[in-house]
Amino acid sequence: MNTELSEYNRLLRLKNYSRSTINTYTRHFEKFIEYFKGEEISELSKDQVMDFLFAEIQKDFSAAYQNQLVNSIKFYYEKVLGRQKEFYNLPRAKKPRKLPTVLSEEEIITLLDQPENLKHKCILYLIYSAGLRISEAVNMKVADIDSKRNLILIRGAKGKKDRTTLLSQKLLEMLRHYYKLYKPKEYLFEGETGGQYSVTTIQKVFNKALKASGIRKNATVHSLRHSFATHLLERGTDLRYIQELLGHESSKTT
Repeated sequence: MNTELSEYNRLLRLKNYSRSTINTYTRHFEKFIEYFKGEEISELSKDQVMDFLFAEIQKDFSAAYQNQLVNSIKFYYEKVLGRQKEFYNLPRAKKPRKLPTVLSEEEIITLLDQPENLKHKCILYLIYSAGLRISEAVNMKVADIDSKRNLILIRGAKGKKDRTTLLSQKLLEMLRHYYKLYKPKEYLFEGETGGQYSVTTIQKVFNKALKASGIRKNATVHSLRHSFATHLLERGTDLRYIQELLGHESSKTT
């Protein structure tokens, strides 16, 4: 690992970026370094960096990809080198706004009933009934379940902020049964050899349940979170309260 990449990766970790963001930014920055192989990247002109960005855009990558790429480069110049934001003003792709896929309450019941494995059932039920992101589910620890107050503590969520959300009685009963059977040591859901459960495995569990349920919507694990919020709203729950449960700064995001 060269000096720039090593320092780049070190600062990402020091600033406590998520593992996913560190991997994504580092991968993009490696591509940036390779593009200008043999040149001192700290001395590149704005036009040179723009050339790199435009070359990537020509490959017709998504807006999300382009924005990740821009952010990874900006992190180097603004955070690693400590330069002013005005130094580097890249064109930003506008992310298309798509309506999220929402499952009806009947569809949720059908989907959650599919997994035969208790751990898999608990994971999907937790994500839906607490409105969690998939990363929050894998980071959940046994100690984060507050059965006395019927609350779930979510530590260091998006934006590095803690919050609490709902712990339903049904989920609590399922988790008690699950705990007796699996006896997790630290994380609420652990792999066969310990440690955090895999995000990829949860996605596979969801896709299998979706297929078995016969639901034909283009849903993902994140659809459980959207469905949680939508169902609360349909029942007349205050939008501001839903926003707090989801950990959103703005109601526009919710």
